[in-house]
Amino acid sequence: MSATTTSVTLEEFLKLPETKPASEYINGEIIPKPMPKGRHSRLQGKLCAVVNELTENQKIAYAFPELRCSFGERSIVPDVAVFVWERIPFTVDNEIPDNFDLPPDWTIEILSPEQKPNKVIGNILYCLKYGSRLGWFLDPDDLSILVFLPEQQPVLLQGDDFLPVLSEIELAVTVNQVFGWLKMGS
Repeated sequence: MSATTTSVTLEEFLKLPETKPASEYINGEIIPKPMPKGRHSRLQGKLCAVVNELTENQKIAYAFPELRCSFGERSIVPDVAVFVWERIPFTVDNEIPDNFDLPPDWTIEILSPEQKPNKVIGNILYCLKYGSRLGWFLDPDDLSILVFLPEQQPVLLQGDDFLPVLSEIELAVTVNQVFGWLKMGS
């Protein structure tokens, strides 16, 4: 995974066709995200399903997988972007728009083996700088989750530690429970 040095602006980047997997625009560079593999895909899908099961019908929040969020001078694609309902920029027909020009309330990143941790953590910190209220950085190899809250030091949680979630979401989940979702074959 290497960055493409370009002289394109954010506006020019956003006019380019989408790629699979997605590319992000960070500090003037186009950086491809790695293709999700098994553990990454399972955790991403399960996190979205659990949050949406608790929040969608009551119109509390919604968790989007791989949603492009463009704000400030970046266009990023968090593994999971959770928006509280009133911040979702619905169209006049109450449909989901194609473009989200704002940071998620809660950004979740799952480290893939090909990724550089600091680049991924940098996206979480960028989201917090622009208004996100919570960030999770999951490391499936380490079975740990680094939690980011605005204006606070990150906290490394493991084992039976309960994870903070947005105050609007009634979810009590531990680090072990999150990584327990990887066990499907027993």
